[in-house]
Amino acid sequence: MSRVNFESLLEAGAHFGHLKRKWNPAMAPYIFMERNGIHIIDLHKTAAMVETAADALKQIAKSGKKILFVATKKQLKDIVAAKAQSVGMPYVIERWPGGMLTNFPTIRKAVKKMATIDKLTADGTYSNLSKREVLQITRQRAKLDKNLGSIADLTRLPSAIFVVDVLKENIAVHEANRLGIPVFGIVDTNSSPNNIDFVIPANDDATKSVDLILDACCAAIAEGLEERKVEKVDAEAAEAQGDEEAKKTARRRTTKARANKAENVEE
Repeated sequence: MSRVNFESLLEAGAHFGHLKRKWNPAMAPYIFMERNGIHIIDLHKTAAMVETAADALKQIAKSGKKILFVATKKQLKDIVAAKAQSVGMPYVIERWPGGMLTNFPTIRKAVKKMATIDKLTADGTYSNLSKREVLQITRQRAKLDKNLGSIADLTRLPSAIFVVDVLKENIAVHEANRLGIPVFGIVDTNSSPNNIDFVIPANDDATKSVDLILDACCAAIAEGLEERKVEKVDAEAAEAQGDEEAKKTARRRTTKARANKAENVEE
């Protein structure tokens, strides 16, 4: 598993917090010192908490459940999308659709609408429509895909969400809290860690910092998925072996029964 350490976090600039005047007092346990009016995050704690979060994420993935990644900051969109895609997890990098978790059935209807449009386009249903109507439908499909395309495979509520910048994504955190969904979050010095189940204190603005932390977490998820695959193969092999043993036992019983029958006939 890819692990982070003090040196790699330092090099990535994960220790740089916000200006002292912007700090959230709840982050005091994770602040090492103040330098030139900027809070410096304790990277020893960050490294340990990344490892704790990674282990928990691995177990969730191993159990076959989904983790939803959330990051709508412009400079982080591509990084988060790439990392989530690498492990086959859903993600939100555009505006958070209000009620996405608390009103999930409505969101699913919108996702299904995309599939319906694709189906009707493919079977020629829209061929008799005017160009204007087709253009409207195409635009609607593009808008739905931009906002919800990345969660098209999310058929049920995620078992956890991973949030980059819990202050900016406070609505997502609030919805997850209401539903009891565990929240993993990269938390900067201007944010509150109180509603985050797995806190990762770090710079949530620097692309290198976020990339490094996500890399470690996604490596753990990949390990969990691989272990799940191996266990499934082993279980299928054991089942097949069990079936074969059962067949052998049945054949032995049949042979024995026939032999007994033959003895009775001779008598």
